[in-house]
Amino acid sequence: MTDERCYWLGFSLVPKIGPARFELLRAHFDSLGAAWGASAAALRGAGLPKDAIEQLVYHRQRLDLSLELERLQREGVSMLTLEDVAYPKLLRTIDLPPPVLYVRGELTDADEFAVAIVGTRHATVYGRDIAQRLASGLAENGVTVVSGLALGIDGVAHQAALAAGGRTLAVEGCGLDRVYPARHHDLAVDIVRSGALLSTYPLGTKVDAANFPPRNRLISGLSLGVVVVEAGERSGALITLHYALDQGRETFAVPGNVLSRASFGTNRAIQRGEAKLVTSVQDVLEDLNLTMITEQEQVREFVPDSSEETLVLDCLTVDPLHIDDIVRQTQLPTAIVSSTLVMLELKGVVRRADNTSFVLAR
Repeated sequence: MTDERCYWLGFSLVPKIGPARFELLRAHFDSLGAAWGASAAALRGAGLPKDAIEQLVYHRQRLDLSLELERLQREGVSMLTLEDVAYPKLLRTIDLPPPVLYVRGELTDADEFAVAIVGTRHATVYGRDIAQRLASGLAENGVTVVSGLALGIDGVAHQAALAAGGRTLAVEGCGLDRVYPARHHDLAVDIVRSGALLSTYPLGTKVDAANFPPRNRLISGLSLGVVVVEAGERSGALITLHYALDQGRETFAVPGNVLSRASFGTNRAIQRGEAKLVTSVQDVLEDLNLTMITEQEQVREFVPDSSEETLVLDCLTVDPLHIDDIVRQTQLPTAIVSSTLVMLELKGVVRRADNTSFVLAR
């Protein structure tokens, strides 16, 4: 690992410096190393507020970043930054993606075909049955199931995906040196074997209620769509649904008994048009164009003829991406991106979602 990676880790350990403030520092300084060692006056000049400056000055005097990297290695946790090729492509497309992602297990290209299944911790027999059916169906069709490792619907979704021989990702609201809830310790071990545990929180971070909304934002950001199986009126699963709407992801909800508190939130989301009604896994697969994953994986085996084709293909998923975003992500001139897309279209690797947005061809 290079020194620069140490600074990515360092900033993730400093309270009061989230994605937005991190981007301020990256834009202002020549390097993260320069930002890490900058004076308080220089940090103010970068636009960092007083509380964040105080936290940075305090922690950088006490942190040994080399030891922190060694600690990650001892715990079997890897660190992905926005500069890493392995950083999840779907997550990279959201507004202010987390600069650092901690991973226990392995992320693969297959995880670009991911759907989140979330819901109440107090699941009914009906909810558990539906979650099991949906997660199994997704896994059997090569779709990675994403959830939050919580009791109830989340746990059922993870277990069903594993039982079907599929992959699953669990996003935690604490450091990856602990499992929450503790009752899911064995499930977490199984997930690491066939997927990964993920967190934006560094090792040592305890469970805190304030950590769960950002964790829900990560669940939706990793997914092409979010399915809420059961949710009460104030369920955290609805927070995930609303993040998905903000991120331009597809949103789904399973209808439930109108007299059941566990279905108040899902029924209301359908009623308001915030989520599409789901009656089977086929509804989700068809809506997300995931009925032909084998063909889409064949597209990934295509060998690009140029570095420009490689850069453009690395940006694209089955989720439409505007040409301006492709230009921004590849840092290539607009004319080059446009001509490269034309060539990839002719080769049948890319297709237009509309006049200005593109997806991988099915």
